[in-house]
Amino acid sequence: MIVNFEAFIIAITILTLTPGVDTALVLRNSSRGGMPDGVTTSLGICLGLFVHAMFSAVGISAVLAQSAEAFQAVKMVGAIYLIWLGVSSLRAIVRGDVSVAVNTANEHKLDWRRSLREGFLSNVLNPKTAVFYLAFLPQFINPEGSAITQSFLMASIHFVIAMIWQCSLAGALNSAKKLLKSARFMTWMEGTTGVVMVALGFKLLFEKE
Repeated sequence: MIVNFEAFIIAITILTLTPGVDTALVLRNSSRGGMPDGVTTSLGICLGLFVHAMFSAVGISAVLAQSAEAFQAVKMVGAIYLIWLGVSSLRAIVRGDVSVAVNTANEHKLDWRRSLREGFLSNVLNPKTAVFYLAFLPQFINPEGSAITQSFLMASIHFVIAMIWQCSLAGALNSAKKLLKSARFMTWMEGTTGVVMVALGFKLLFEKE
């Protein structure tokens, strides 16, 4: 059973809603081939989550095989990383660096293989997603259960949340692009993300087992 399940849902939802590479790609491809292109791209992105979950689970299993103390050390490093992510978001507000590139293009006929491939590779090759999963999932793994099963369960939850959000963006393309070009909205989103990540990181760092 996943530990701190409520905290996981909050954190993964905030992560999903935060505009980034995946959001920009979905919107770009939706502009290129309409909502079907955006939905197919989103599917590719979300399938990539299971690759990160697998690598994370293998790493967690290896650590658990060593010692419980090593697992706790990994969790502590992960919690500190979450705090760093939150602080980075807050620093981005100070620097004024809260924009996301959203390209528009003429609509083309859907090539679902291309869209699926673009989404999948964009996610799998994104080092930020890889590092986040490696740092994030151990916080919610029950050492008494299967790390692989729990990791894939969390990736499945992330899959559903991300698909709903990204497909909604693809369906509401014009409104979504306006929001992402709004400095006020981006600042609010970046600030909310930063505060939540810092709070969650400290909670996980100092909670008693």
